[in-house]
Parts: sequence; C-alpha cells; structure tokens
Amino acid sequence: MQLGGSVALVTGASAGIGRSAAERLAAEGARLVVHGRDAERTAEVAEATGGVPVLADLAVPGGADALADAAIAAHGQVDVLVANAGLGWAGPFAEMTAAEVDRLVAVDLVAPLHLVRRLLPPMLDRGRGHICLVGSVAGRTGVAGEAVYAATKAALDAFAESLRLEVAGSGVGVSLVLPGAVDTDFFDTRGRPYDRRLPRPVPPEVVAAALVAAIADDRAEAWVPRWLRVAPVVRSFAPGAYRRLSARFGEQVHSRREPEVGG
Repeated sequence: MQLGGSVALVTGASAGIGRSAAERLAAEGARLVVHGRDAERTAEVAEATGGVPVLADLAVPGGADALADAAIAAHGQVDVLVANAGLGWAGPFAEMTAAEVDRLVAVDLVAPLHLVRRLLPPMLDRGRGHICLVGSVAGRTGVAGEAVYAATKAALDAFAESLRLEVAGSGVGVSLVLPGAVDTDFFDTRGRPYDRRLPRPVPPEVVAAALVAAIADDRAEAWVPRWLRVAPVVRSFAPGAYRRLSARFGEQVHSRREPEVGG
C-alpha cells in the first residue's frame, strides 16, 4: 500500500511500539492520528509526527467507537489502522478477578474488533486501506502466567486470518504482527518484569520497522524476531518436546500485581 498521503490511526501511540510505528509512518509521508490515554505523552508524539492527538479509554464501553469517530473527524477518513494498544496482566489465572478478565479482554480483543468494524466499511467502499493488528507470539504458543492475554492474542490471530480471507481482492489488506519480547515498559506495567532467558527483548523500533513494511508490502504476517516462527511449528509437530523446552525456558508463575493499560 502507498503510505504517502494516507491517513493512519495508531492506537497506543504514546510509547513503545505505537510511538515508534507512528514516527516511522510519518517518515513515510502518512498523516497521523495518534491515540493514547496519557494526554501529555500523546500530545508529545502528535507534535513530533505532525499528527492529531486523540485521547480515549479503550477499556470502557463505547471507547473504540468514540476513537473511530474522532479519527475520521480529524482527516475525513482513515486509510490505515494500526491496532497496537494493549493491556498486560501477569500471575496465576486462578487469582484473576472477573473485572480484571473483562478489562484485559476489552482492551486487547474487543476494542480492535470494534475499531475494525467501524473503519473497514469505508475502506471497502474506497477500494483501498489496510488493517494492521499487533498480536503476540503468546497467541501461537501460550505463556504460563498470561493465560488470558495469550487467549486474546490467539483470538486476534484467528480474526486477522478470517478477515484477510473475507476482504481478498477488495483492495484492503490485513496484516498481523507477531512480536516476542519487546524492550518497553509493558512488562513492568503488567505487574512483573521480563525474566525469561529467551527470547531476548528487541527494541520497539525493530518491531515498528517490520510493522510498516508489512503494511507497505501487504504481508499477511510479520514475526519479530523472524526466528520465532519456529516455535509454533515445533509445537505442532513435536508438542512433547515443545512443552519440555517451554517449561525449561518459560517464566515462573508468581503472585499477581495490578497492570496498567499501555498507551
């Protein structure tokens, strides 16, 4: 897809992957709508990218619809959606409250679905656009202590594949970005720092580069780092070996702590 002159909405753009993606899209000539929850950080990114800042809480009912309306009002249309905003939670599933489950599912799964529901029809009418969903390797492999997070990313994975089949030939592309550990504050705000031996965290700029390339080249998937795509293959063909390795290198499940919404 030609990014120059397009309008791109990036959710969770006030920090981490979202900020790096917004900066790279702006460098490619896209006009930005920068979403976040922190007014100061969101305004800073908007100023740096020449974008329009929009504040919205994707955890509350109607938050995604309000964001879609504001994004369309900013430039008249949205050509590219980068659904990046996410929420983390670390700890045993048995210790999660119903409110914590609902909040995680709302931000990581329901909000992207509603954003696509609102922004996809005009893209189809114009015969041009791109939906980029930020998933996780956890959605393909599972992670101890992050059962609900992994479940939301697995659902997003299936949604991306199904949507891609639906819109084939329409001029609208669908990409799924599957990063492993990324060197952002996500792990601190989810309630537990990153303490796995593998994979090592990659800079958010590396993920952003893969994300923008996936949009520009209409790639179905982008793994970061690329070698991570081996993990689900091993899981499929040698599940016993995979689970032994996962138990060896995986995180230990500790008591939960309160997370925060990214962006």
